[in-house]
Amino acid sequence: MAESSQAWVTLATNDSYSLGALVLAHSLKRVGSTRRLVVMVTSGVTMVMQDQLRAIFDEVHLVDVLDSKDAVNLALLSRPDLGITFTKLHCWRLTNYNKCVFLDADTLVLQPCDELFDREEFSAAPDPGWPDCFNSGVFVFRPNEDTYKSLISLALTKGSFDGGDQGLLNTYFNDWATRDINRHLPFIYNMCSPSHYSYLPAFKQFGEGVKIAHFIGPNKPWSQFFDSETKTVRPSPTAGHLKYLFQFWWDLFCAHVHPHLSPDMALDREKLLLNETTKLPDQCASDVKITNDSKREAGLASAFSQMKLGEPSPAATMELQEHLRRSAWEQGSMDFMGADAFENIWSKIMDTVNKGPSNK
Repeated sequence: MAESSQAWVTLATNDSYSLGALVLAHSLKRVGSTRRLVVMVTSGVTMVMQDQLRAIFDEVHLVDVLDSKDAVNLALLSRPDLGITFTKLHCWRLTNYNKCVFLDADTLVLQPCDELFDREEFSAAPDPGWPDCFNSGVFVFRPNEDTYKSLISLALTKGSFDGGDQGLLNTYFNDWATRDINRHLPFIYNMCSPSHYSYLPAFKQFGEGVKIAHFIGPNKPWSQFFDSETKTVRPSPTAGHLKYLFQFWWDLFCAHVHPHLSPDMALDREKLLLNETTKLPDQCASDVKITNDSKREAGLASAFSQMKLGEPSPAATMELQEHLRRSAWEQGSMDFMGADAFENIWSKIMDTVNKGPSNK
């Protein structure tokens, strides 16, 4: 099969995930992949960022947002953001390709893995939380309009048992666990980031063979504290076991993505914030409500564009890092060795006490 008829496909719904998509693309180029690179984007991605994506991806497709509308199941997961992951279903509409491999934008390719294109639809790796289900962060598929329509029909009639694309896809490809072992991808093709912490002996035994890492959950590489002066990442204590993977992600970001980030991202972000809704082009069906989360996410790329490597972080980046630190506090992850060390907290308290009450 001609390599031009096969593609790696990912999805970016905002500028933060676009940063992930850019690093992912460079990780694929780094290992010498010969397949085409395709990214689907929604209107939550700023125009300046879309230009950045066009510079590295062979194709950028603007798609409409498919929301599961399944508030009950999403609430059970405490992950209301997963509803938008139904947008991933658009990948089956890329019918100019015969076979594709979908990669979430929070994955990172560590070693050559073009051999995935030798697999058939539907091939995926087991999910660590329930191994009889597959994880939908990496999967092999064949684009087909009929499959797309069937998936949409299933979503409308039965919904998803977890409110996101993974539940829906596991329902649709419900014989994955039993039909054909050849469609079970080894875990090294979708090594979910918490796994080598929960089963450290296995990671020590097989970790060197990992080909694709997947940063599931809230611990994304771009949400970690990054020291622009030393170019080192300092993850929260609960994610310390991921430091080498985070650093690898940031090394790629600094070498290939950051030099091309435009200061115009800040202006483009402001335009996005001024619009409470963004209407997609005529061929796209829905209007998109820009949520507070997506507004905040849009600011990450803007702040990173103002960051100068080898120098202390500018005010915008420091403000962002403070926001991320506070978010970590809210999730129970304190930086005990850094900004949240006792001596720093005590110093802040004493400084506030010594200043006395403000005169207003």
